[in-house]
Amino acid sequence: MDRQMILSQSSVMGVRGLQGFVGSTCPHICTVVNFKELAEHHRSKYPGCTPTIVVDAMCCLRYWYTPESWICGGQWREYFSALRDFVKTFTAVGIKLIFFFDGMVEQDKRDEWVKRRLKNNREISRIFHYIKSHKEQPGRNMFFIPSGLAVFTRFALKTLGQETLCSLQEADYEVASYGLQHNCLGILGEDTDYLIYDTCPYFSISELCLESLDTIMLCREKLCESLGLCVADLPLLACLLGNDIIPEGMFESFRYKCLSSYTSVKENFDKKGNVILAVSDHISKVLHLYQGEKKLEELLPLGPNKALFYKGMASYLLPGQKSPWFFQKPKSVITLDKQVISMSSDSESRQEVPMCTDPESGQEVPMCTDPESRQEVPMCTDPESRQDVPMCTDPESRQEVPMCTGPESRQEVLMWTDSESRQEIIMYTGPESKQEVLVCTDPVSKHEDSMCTYPEINQKLPVATDSEFKLRCTNPEIKQEDPANVGLEIKQQVTMVSDTEILKVARTHHVQAESYLVYNIMSSGEIECSNTLEDELDQALPSQAFIYRPIRQRVYSLLLENCQDVTSTCPAVKEWFVYPGNPLRHPDLVRPLQMTVPGGTPSLKILWLNQEPEIQVRRLDTLLACFNLSSSREELQAVESPFQAFCCLLIYLFVQVDTLCLEDLHAFIAQALCLQGKSTSQLVNLQPDYINSRAVQLGSLLVRGLTTLVLVNSACGFPWKMSDFMPWNVFDGKLFHQKYLQSEKGYAVEVLLEQNRSRLTKFHNLKAVVCKACMKENRRITGRVHWGSHHAGRWGRQGSGSHRTGSGYSRSGQGQPWRDQGPGSRQYEHDQWRRY
Repeated sequence: MDRQMILSQSSVMGVRGLQGFVGSTCPHICTVVNFKELAEHHRSKYPGCTPTIVVDAMCCLRYWYTPESWICGGQWREYFSALRDFVKTFTAVGIKLIFFFDGMVEQDKRDEWVKRRLKNNREISRIFHYIKSHKEQPGRNMFFIPSGLAVFTRFALKTLGQETLCSLQEADYEVASYGLQHNCLGILGEDTDYLIYDTCPYFSISELCLESLDTIMLCREKLCESLGLCVADLPLLACLLGNDIIPEGMFESFRYKCLSSYTSVKENFDKKGNVILAVSDHISKVLHLYQGEKKLEELLPLGPNKALFYKGMASYLLPGQKSPWFFQKPKSVITLDKQVISMSSDSESRQEVPMCTDPESGQEVPMCTDPESRQEVPMCTDPESRQDVPMCTDPESRQEVPMCTGPESRQEVLMWTDSESRQEIIMYTGPESKQEVLVCTDPVSKHEDSMCTYPEINQKLPVATDSEFKLRCTNPEIKQEDPANVGLEIKQQVTMVSDTEILKVARTHHVQAESYLVYNIMSSGEIECSNTLEDELDQALPSQAFIYRPIRQRVYSLLLENCQDVTSTCPAVKEWFVYPGNPLRHPDLVRPLQMTVPGGTPSLKILWLNQEPEIQVRRLDTLLACFNLSSSREELQAVESPFQAFCCLLIYLFVQVDTLCLEDLHAFIAQALCLQGKSTSQLVNLQPDYINSRAVQLGSLLVRGLTTLVLVNSACGFPWKMSDFMPWNVFDGKLFHQKYLQSEKGYAVEVLLEQNRSRLTKFHNLKAVVCKACMKENRRITGRVHWGSHHAGRWGRQGSGSHRTGSGYSRSGQGQPWRDQGPGSRQYEHDQWRRY
């Protein structure tokens, strides 16, 4: 396998052009190191301290996925074995691994996330075109990681006994913070942002040789030496070059000017390499001359992007770190509710900042007062960056501009989000004094006009409200040792749930990587799902985003408990789900869907905190209600583990999607049964006769269903063991593909089951459970020979309905145009998704 070719597809993360620059222009920055030797040196230098490597897991997924087959839905047994070997290799030399996964997408990086998803869509189109033309898996140059790989990798690592954490923001910041605060051996990943952070050493996963434990260390000190900069300048360089927050085109003309005036252009360097040298030269020879005397906005063409630029700069500052490029006028103070809190260590200056009401939104916003004009101006949202920044009015131009820094002061302003309490903390540090002032928002009350206090300041801060969401947070308990307790945020934290106890439980499960999407729904009301191998030209199979949406809507109703009241207005959840035809300009606004649980819907406190044995029954009832399968409870309970959850998923799929037939059901059940008797080596040697595009879609569809099971099981308090629907226990891509091709050709069930009589009995039992449950929903599963012409293939726009998301009893009428749902921001409710 050409691992470099695979990993190069993900090398765009971080600072634009820096990866290539380091590899070609400044190779001396890269040093070959051996982890075993580094660990021995670390132990001798720090006796009693276990050498620890922080792993950015999202950067490593492509490296870890070593199975040759990737097109059929995933070779999960092989993948699990590869992860086990990876962990064993480091454990054998006494190195501890800490794995971090992305837990959310920050708003500042949403545009970049969308850009990558749309690029993936184009790659997927090419993949399906290749499959249809050649009936084989494309080469490694078109490699695409299987759906759900990140989600299931978390659980695989936890199964292997590894400390696995899920971030409350982009993982790179928490990885860098953890590495710095815990004196770690280094960071293992593939993101040039780790060259910018002032943290522990950065090692490349793409260059790792697992057998010898050799890899490449990228040295930021050597990088600075080559560029004539200091480490504190690297965030400025990163923002001027472009990164995941600052669009590359924002400073394109500025970089061109730097290159035009750069006198040391190297002819043997590529253009990007010379651009990086030219910008670095401008920083060291021009900007440094005015450091402390002029503001950056006077030296750089920031324009309307000033707030975003400073946000990008601040995103590289780890807890306790400062930047020489940040300043604030020493006379600034903040007053809330007419009570003055100094924003500076200068005790002589006192300037009031009262609260006012925005006439359009009706929200209270803090005002800042210019010391000369005495004008009061509000906090506003910058239209380009969408970040809340303080605004001051120039008395001559009467224009509002963001307050950022002043040349007279060396004072720093940082706005933090305490990730444990999900609240804002604003830190102001004076130039001479080491004293820090922290300001936070902490509405303990459930009233919209609630006040909060920070114990060290004891000043009340009014909290604004939103027309649909309520601002909630809890008392701050800042613990530096908590890896999730780090994060730069400038926006106000919005949560969907007011019960702080429940929110804290959800947060704990999230950080410990024990749940999936639950905390995102309850805190921000915003979730995302990346690309799935779906053929945009095949109208017969709806996208997984639509198939599983009714389940998610019922989960929203469960998690946002106010929505269980018929009379209440439920807020919509923002879904950034990738599906064919979705340009991702806006999220889909999806409203909760009420569900019927026998005995009534239990509260989250009952489901999550009550340990009485009888509550387990209510948890299962709630889970089945999320799938709208309460009527099949008795049949499912008779199914043995691990097939109970698998059958639940199959019933839901076959009720929802009319184009699934009996042959598909046979293939799904046969592969699950045969998998139980297969070794990893047997699965490695398995080779389907050819690749079928429909089977590729069905494999990915099932795996997305397994991730949906993780969500529902988490939300309902874990009525089922997570291991029951981990794919390495119930699904193998190549094995399913083989059974699908056999079933499509009309092979007997005995052949599908490899002439194993014990499996035959189980097969008929599982098939009977699925078919009986489907009949209760008025869905009769038939073979392809019974299909009419309307089942021939791509008929989803005009033909009979291919998908149902309503109560399950409406089966007549025209189908929904699933591939033509159009752009997001439409509000989806229950009736809109019923078939008519």
